[in-house]
Amino acid sequence: MIDFRSDTVTKPDQAMRDAMANAPVGDDVYGDDPSINALERWAAERHGFDAALFTSSGTQANLLALMSHCERGDEYLCGQQAHNYKYEAGGAAVLGSIQPQPIENAPDGTLPFEKLAVAIKPNDFHFARTKLLSLENTIGGRVLPLSYLAEARMFCNKHQLSLHLDGARVYNAAVALDVDITAISCHFDSMTVCLSKGLGAPVGSLLLGSKAFIEKARRLRKMLGGGMRQAGILAVAGQKALEENVERLAEDHANAHYLANKINEIEGFSTHNYDVQTNIVYVDIADNIDRVRLNMRLMDNGFRVSLNGAPARFVTHKDVNRQDIDALINAMKKSL
Repeated sequence: MIDFRSDTVTKPDQAMRDAMANAPVGDDVYGDDPSINALERWAAERHGFDAALFTSSGTQANLLALMSHCERGDEYLCGQQAHNYKYEAGGAAVLGSIQPQPIENAPDGTLPFEKLAVAIKPNDFHFARTKLLSLENTIGGRVLPLSYLAEARMFCNKHQLSLHLDGARVYNAAVALDVDITAISCHFDSMTVCLSKGLGAPVGSLLLGSKAFIEKARRLRKMLGGGMRQAGILAVAGQKALEENVERLAEDHANAHYLANKINEIEGFSTHNYDVQTNIVYVDIADNIDRVRLNMRLMDNGFRVSLNGAPARFVTHKDVNRQDIDALINAMKKSL
């Protein structure tokens, strides 16, 4: 099957599997896993932070960040479309007793500072204490400009807020901007990096921050059941992904543009309302097209797609090439 649903479907290549099979391991809860320790040290230095924590998923890393920045009854600001607000099962509220204050995202994915300023609660015991602003980059495939990140840093300094980045696809943003990752990370108090999307590792995310912040997050990770014992077999895959699979993200972006152009050749399909900036393509589909039937026909022809949303979404990644895209387009035309 050729899968366009998400970049989370990528599979480790043989070199990564070999590295996993030969990884030095120990008990990470005791701090004895050399592969995890090496990844955390390397990642902290690479991204310009004092410390790092290897976690099982981006959802866990984001939750640990929110719970480490905020106490029970505190509040964080985020976007209406933010993954850690909309798509992570309400974990901040359920498990952290942290109140989210979502703000409507602007069309470019940013959060207007005038709206954020109004949402900050007064220093009054009637209100939750606003402690944190959480941004996401990329968000829906859109890249936040570096100038906006600098403004966000100044805004948080002015209002005495911490600033967190959900960096699930932050390397897609860095590649699209043609900058080193530290040009983005330098603005934030904490940051997550997902290893299992376009970077191609099978499992895991990183949380980065100060030493005190990561110490608190490590304790919370244990509380949340995230203490993984001999997980060095996963950590070596994550480090290999960061060291070897970043530059190739540009191929995914180029393939996404190619896919968008090809989709626009099909009657009833259009990407013209959406700007393809990285590896995610949004598509408007005419009402007269039976999405369920089309999805079934594509499945029968060896393609997995996500047509249910409005708009529909296609995602390019390392396991999809131009020939796969051409084959998908031909299958769509034939199915219709």
